[in-house]
Amino acid sequence: MLSTDIGIDLGTASILVYIRGKGVVLKEPSVVAFDRDTNKIKAIGEEARLMLGRTPGNIVAVRPLRQGVISDYTVTEKMLKYFIQKAIGKRMLKKPRISVCVPSGVTEVEKKAVEDATLQAGAREVAIIEEPIAAAIGAGIDISRPCGNMIVDIGGGTTDIAVISLGGTVVSTSIKIAGDDFDEAIVRYMRKKHNLLIGERTAEDIKIKVGSAYPKAEVTTMNVRGRNLVTGLPKTVEVSSEETEEALREATSQIVEAVHSVLEKTPPELASDIADRGIVLTGGGSLLSGLEDLIEAKTGINTMTAEDPMTCVAIGTGKFIEFLAGYRDEVK
Repeated sequence: MLSTDIGIDLGTASILVYIRGKGVVLKEPSVVAFDRDTNKIKAIGEEARLMLGRTPGNIVAVRPLRQGVISDYTVTEKMLKYFIQKAIGKRMLKKPRISVCVPSGVTEVEKKAVEDATLQAGAREVAIIEEPIAAAIGAGIDISRPCGNMIVDIGGGTTDIAVISLGGTVVSTSIKIAGDDFDEAIVRYMRKKHNLLIGERTAEDIKIKVGSAYPKAEVTTMNVRGRNLVTGLPKTVEVSSEETEEALREATSQIVEAVHSVLEKTPPELASDIADRGIVLTGGGSLLSGLEDLIEAKTGINTMTAEDPMTCVAIGTGKFIEFLAGYRDEVK
């Protein structure tokens, strides 16, 4: 094994690594726990995620990526190095070629930060790809054809919406409303409505189990434990899917508005393609129950979720580097 081509989905919530010929080999939360006193890293990935909100004063569990952008450069670099080594193993004769995806709205400076961090983490060369294009490739859409495809990629920190044709982005927008904002909305709602203080991990559990973006035919409920803000004691409250729909309404309507604004700017020929082919949802945030129905109800366009929305971007990023390698061979 001389060299490997790797695709990395550098997400706010989780990092996925795709290796050519093997598929997605690693999926871990992008969380790092380090000791404040010694500045040593204690844990990375799932182990560190379990520490979120549960650490003593000297140990901090942080997310080095905020809203799809590097907020802590050195920690991101160490995290990337760790994940690359974990995915390909220590034995490597030649450094890998790596393609990394970034949200469509990032600046050149932010792109450069991702590129530098990846090179420092041990890449031979780095290709930067925009998230909607990676998501479209991963969802199995042939983006090279002159045909309009609309992708809505809802991640942890950003939602990327793009109309793609002939391998490029025609119209796109990136909004900083996504999965993390759903969690925050639930935390706020629980505090306001039930006087209950909950952590972000509990909020995520509520979102996964009973979260809904559209009124359900059958109401589901779950028990939630937290701290009562009046008495200061632990308390259990029953939460229904109807309540989560109310809590998430503001965030989901912003995503629908962004979809609407992209459709308004789409050239007529491509708009008719989208009306024909529908809208494809990818990313972990698209797993929120009822989101398809909400977008369909508001736009009147058939909306479907990709087969494996969580890994779409990682697969697309990995295939993009294969596409590049093939393209280089043709040029030669």
